[in-house]
Amino acid sequence: MLRVCLLLILVSCLIYQKASAQSDFFRPSPTYNSQRVTGIVIGEGVLGTAVTLWLNYLWYKKFPHSKFHFFNDNAEWLNMDKMGHATTAYNIAAIQNDLLRWAGVKPGTSAAIGTLTGLGFMTMIELMDGHSAEWGFSKGDMLANLSGCFLYEGQQLMWGQQRASLKYSYHHTMFAQYYPQELGKNATQEWLKDYNGQTYWLSVNIASFLPSSSGFPNWFNVATGYGADGMIGAMNNPAEINGKKIPDFKRYRQFYFSVDADLYRINGLSPFATTLLKISRTLKTPAPTLEWNKVQGVNWHWLYH
Repeated sequence: MLRVCLLLILVSCLIYQKASAQSDFFRPSPTYNSQRVTGIVIGEGVLGTAVTLWLNYLWYKKFPHSKFHFFNDNAEWLNMDKMGHATTAYNIAAIQNDLLRWAGVKPGTSAAIGTLTGLGFMTMIELMDGHSAEWGFSKGDMLANLSGCFLYEGQQLMWGQQRASLKYSYHHTMFAQYYPQELGKNATQEWLKDYNGQTYWLSVNIASFLPSSSGFPNWFNVATGYGADGMIGAMNNPAEINGKKIPDFKRYRQFYFSVDADLYRINGLSPFATTLLKISRTLKTPAPTLEWNKVQGVNWHWLYH
């Protein structure tokens, strides 16, 4: 979704940009560009409205509204939802910063606005949850949101760059077929709702910690991942759903170690190529991966995604 969001924003900005060569359009402005900023604001306004309506259709429309209330969901989904909140908040901040830097906004200002944008959007989601009878305002979710935003802003303040980033990967699982209302009725819903197929990664760029004279590839990362498996329900697996018996799946956490790539860091890329690669940097690069979980022990994946 984040890749599509950024692409739509850039297309919206193009409407307000004077005709120019493609490379000039994608090249960050050296000075404040009011036309680009205007395009970003309008594009994000349209996109924010569309996302809100989509979330309302996907989640909130099916359940009655209620007075604002809190809800403790810290024991649900083996904390995969919390990882999703942190990763989403982090990447919204990163994308917003990239857009504002493209428009010539100063680095410190663009990073601060990016962080506040990520926190603001995720807070809006929590407020919507707080007025839904099915859920409620989750303090655990807000802590995860803050963690993602602080990870981004903290690195900007400390190093002026992102040396460690939060990423996402997804693979299809068999679990949605047993409870499609909860885990997704189609591929579009499953990547968002089926936590069994999601993995969240902390990807660390090695070269950013080394002297520039080291010659170490500046795009090469190592990554640690977290996932979970065997989940049909939020806190436990139901024995049956709509009269259909559900197999007895074990619920367990998964831990991963892998390599990754920040391809947008490669020197000599065109502004257009850099932009395209930054759009996809929220996704972990498929790679050989080592997994450990308490049920199966150590597993090796030649190409995990």
